Amino acid sequence: MKKIIPLLCIVLFAASFSNDTKISADELKINQVQIIATHNSYHLRTDKAILRFLKSLYKSHLLPHGLNPDEIDYTKDPLTVQLGQYNLRGLELDVWPDPEGGRFYKRKGKALVWKRTASGIEALKKPGFKIMHIPDFDFNTTNYTFVDALQEIKKWSEANPHHLPLFINVESETETPGDNPKMPKGLKLTHAAPFDSLALDALDNEVKSVYGEKLNGVITPDDVRGNYATLEQAVLAGNWPTIGASRGKVIFIIDQHRNVGELYRTGHPSFKGRAMFVYVKEGTPEAAFIIHNGPDKDQEKIKEDVKKGYIVRTRSDGGTGEARTGYYGDMNAAFSSGAQIISTDYYKPDARAGQKGWTDYHVIFPQGSMARVDTVAQRGIVKPVAVRE
Repeated sequence: MKKIIPLLCIVLFAASFSNDTKISADELKINQVQIIATHNSYHLRTDKAILRFLKSLYKSHLLPHGLNPDEIDYTKDPLTVQLGQYNLRGLELDVWPDPEGGRFYKRKGKALVWKRTASGIEALKKPGFKIMHIPDFDFNTTNYTFVDALQEIKKWSEANPHHLPLFINVESETETPGDNPKMPKGLKLTHAAPFDSLALDALDNEVKSVYGEKLNGVITPDDVRGNYATLEQAVLAGNWPTIGASRGKVIFIIDQHRNVGELYRTGHPSFKGRAMFVYVKEGTPEAAFIIHNGPDKDQEKIKEDVKKGYIVRTRSDGGTGEARTGYYGDMNAAFSSGAQIISTDYYKPDARAGQKGWTDYHVIFPQGSMARVDTVAQRGIVKPVAVRE
């Protein structure tokens, strides 16, 4: 019976196309499907005392305008719940190098609200990449380490081998509040470790520690490049794998800061031998994934890049603003742009929806699904029908 259900979904999906368009869901390329993903997928609301303290500073104009604590006042379900219960097929993990271990064991911002700074979390003492939003201030997370998050994703994936490919954004974090020269030195806040070549090799190795040296179950730049001279040539030629060949697999993309992408490419042209792609500018040999986070103002550029064959990531909301106002303009712009990865903090309404200052804003395709055919990538050949598993 389990084998019949996925087959039935494919048959029904194929029937939704026009009579002269003979194609099934599995024949689509992975750049021809739109998915809804979560932004900062690991994020849990920070400690109440710290959040209140930060809000008081902001109201007193003691924090920069761009550091509004309201923007971190949101929380997520565990990764497995997002993947299983809500059918999301894109996640984002912020990773911080910690080669010696213990760098983030203390939450030093707690000292400002007269709380103990030691976390008591043994996993934070061990070497390896840690996951959090802002060290010392916004540190609560569903997964303390990158490896732990990967293990959770892989376990769910193996239990659901027919799932659409999972797009995992890996944001390379390079600066903490303690690195900001405007911060008072007396706070003695945590500093970031360098995100250098050694760190990037270590990042690949952590992926291999979970998925194996051969990266079975991972769609890599080498897989997409194939026999083309560069990754971008392969992408522009439409050499993405099909949905059918990608079911049960994951694909990692580094959301880079500073020169991380250049370091990741050094010695690995077109990311040869690497575990991950990187969001880079079009027109470069490594271009496959592009970021345009303003779906309204970048609408035409997104459509242009999607039609060329790139996979584009955009955001439908940010900073809790849409959840507070109920504004759907950016979400609708993201949908119509054709961007394949649409990132949101609200795959479901905020738990405070209905209370003063909060709406039931949430992001879902009109068909009630979290994945659908990308009509821009298909150049309008088909309707934006749901892609089901």
